[in-house]
Amino acid sequence: MDPNVKVLERRVFYPGDRVFREGDSGSCAYIIQDGAIEITKKVIDKNIVLGVVTKGGIFGEMALVDNSPRMASAHATKQTAVILVPARTFQEKLAKTDPFIRALLSIFVKNIRAMTKKNLEG
Repeated sequence: MDPNVKVLERRVFYPGDRVFREGDSGSCAYIIQDGAIEITKKVIDKNIVLGVVTKGGIFGEMALVDNSPRMASAHATKQTAVILVPARTFQEKLAKTDPFIRALLSIFVKNIRAMTKKNLEG
């Protein structure tokens, strides 16, 4: 095998399995090969569904873009296969991106975090 080729880890989650919890540090992003992941945020005593990510989608990337804790929790709603993209690999790819695009991505993440907080927490 070519030593320059990176093999990404694949993981399977089953219904109800937690992928990560709100407040966790982010060590990787996830690309869904098959299945569905529900993203939720705790507001007072209730979990609010922010969305569902399905085949071909990515989640968990925001924590890697801005090095902040996870803003929400993620769990499988059915059997789900994901590819893990380690923070280091993510950062290496990001570093090769045009600086304007990197800045734009950072702004998007900042805005999403701010809008989510404003809309859900008042």
